Amino acid sequence: MPVSPALSFQGGISQFCTALRLAEKQWNQVAVDSEEDFPFPELRKFAQIGALSVTLSVANGGLGLHDSRAGMVALADLLRLAGRLNLALGRCLEGHINVVRLVSLYGSAQQRAVLAEYLQHNTLAGIWVTDGSPSVALVQNGNEIRLTGQKGFASAVRAVGVALITARTEQGDTVMVLVPVGEKARMGPGPGHLTGMSGSGTGSYDFTGVVVPSTNIIGKPGDYLRQPEFSAGAWRGSAVALGGMDHLVHLLLEELRGRDRASNPHQQVRIGEALILRETASMWVRRAAMAVCNPHAEAGETVALVNLARIAVEQAALALIPLVQRGLGVMAFVRGHPVERVMRDLATYLRQPAPDETLTEAAGWFTEHEWPEDVT
Repeated sequence: MPVSPALSFQGGISQFCTALRLAEKQWNQVAVDSEEDFPFPELRKFAQIGALSVTLSVANGGLGLHDSRAGMVALADLLRLAGRLNLALGRCLEGHINVVRLVSLYGSAQQRAVLAEYLQHNTLAGIWVTDGSPSVALVQNGNEIRLTGQKGFASAVRAVGVALITARTEQGDTVMVLVPVGEKARMGPGPGHLTGMSGSGTGSYDFTGVVVPSTNIIGKPGDYLRQPEFSAGAWRGSAVALGGMDHLVHLLLEELRGRDRASNPHQQVRIGEALILRETASMWVRRAAMAVCNPHAEAGETVALVNLARIAVEQAALALIPLVQRGLGVMAFVRGHPVERVMRDLATYLRQPAPDETLTEAAGWFTEHEWPEDVT
């Protein structure tokens, strides 16, 4: 992905936040020509302000945003802006950051340095865990491993340069493997045409015959599902969804102003309700981000707070969509109209696994434990 040199981080988190605010003012919310197109222009803009390497540790040339409250606020703002500009971009950036996070938690110093080398050349990382047919397995032979099988739900398959995948060992364990990708001959179609999020470029990737060093295995068997990170990382997806809500509120106001209907009292009720929903989601995202970086919290508490935030953001976004539809009428259903597309993308993005279990498990935790103080 050819881009201009990334911004250096000599000024620390405050400099990055300033660059982010300036970028937010300069970038326009312009839809790509086709919703099927991957958002390469937006991705290049984010790379130019250092967004692909900013979450690396300070030792590896980043700012270690996961390591401080100020860093988590900056990370939330970054993901929110990405979701506001383009939810497909937000999804891919969130996956990229997830890769950095998992390697930083479970990888060795050498593995973290290898990933940093990719990212400092503005390589997009992907996390591909959903198997195709056959599923991905590995055979270890001395200092190398040979892969077989496919990943069937590979986001940004034509844009990712390095992927963190899960693979089954000969012993039946599941491990994470960092693998260079990009061979077009290995790329195939995804699971089908989704209602929304077409721009995320989801496809399949065949790893059969790929050989990598055994040092590319990240962590130990089972680390991918290890708590609290497996569930707590969901806060980042909520921040992206919040950005989608920002975009919808913006489009609602813009359309009503253009029709000279924004002062209508019935429309103002909808506008007020939309703002309440958006701000509710914003407060939950902030609370979840702070919970994740609270070193004194129990793992169960962190997971429960993030799970509640995930459901709160989902509920707020799903309530926002019909408000916008009622406010704008049939225009909100015209295929390809910006409002229609954002609503469709947001509804698809929100469909994360096991929402009922997520809510009941969080409720179960706080049935037995006191509600924590707000550490913000």
